[in-house]
Amino acid sequence: MQEDLDITTGEKPARAFSIRTILPNAVTLFAFMAGLTSIRFALAGKWELAVFAVLLAGVFDGLDGTVARLLKSTSRFGAELDSLSDVVAFGVAPAVVLYLWGLQSLDRLGWGVALIYAIAMALRLARFNARLDDEEEPRKRLGFLTGVPAPMGAALLLVPLMVDFALEDVLIKSYPALIIIYTVAIALLIVSTIPTISLKAIRIRREAFVPVMLVIGVVIAGLFVRTWLVLLIIAALYLASMPWTYMAYERRRKQKGI
Repeated sequence: MQEDLDITTGEKPARAFSIRTILPNAVTLFAFMAGLTSIRFALAGKWELAVFAVLLAGVFDGLDGTVARLLKSTSRFGAELDSLSDVVAFGVAPAVVLYLWGLQSLDRLGWGVALIYAIAMALRLARFNARLDDEEEPRKRLGFLTGVPAPMGAALLLVPLMVDFALEDVLIKSYPALIIIYTVAIALLIVSTIPTISLKAIRIRREAFVPVMLVIGVVIAGLFVRTWLVLLIIAALYLASMPWTYMAYERRRKQKGI
């Protein structure tokens, strides 16, 4: 069958991409730029803006996949771009911010600790890409993630800064040894195989919908009033939920006979 030709040139038209293909990748680039911008703020000593930029990258990272699925424009290119963006926004940027804020005084040791976190994030993302098409992975089959996801890992890494923002009398940066221990612990959680909560797998019963929306409203209101304190509470609840998540995974795994 003869292919359609361009009526002006008489040649085969070049393949074109629709806006629905471009839009998810543009959102991913916003996350990438937010991550880089956080480094700029850190170099200028604007710590709250630096942390906020990383958190904003997390918001964009959550949106790009949703936009792609809604527009039915998921692609391998988008997946690769998303992974590269994650390395910068949630691996390199938080490591640099934390180093400049609280580890720079330790010179090589501080930089080495920052590198440990960045390497852990790169390894996690590489593992994620390698298992992208593996639908038989036990945790994925049961609706769980493997290890702490990249955006949450970056947010947890920056908790020491949030403590200083929320509690002005507490200067965590004065205790670099604690920051080192905490950073290494977060790096281990990122590369671990511990099952963690997947928001996409959570289902809310009909009768619980209104109470859950009320809680979400309270959290959003709290973010406007005491931003850093509310974020600290969310981070603490996430860490506290990990043992419960592990028990829920083991229970479901035994029920399914996996």
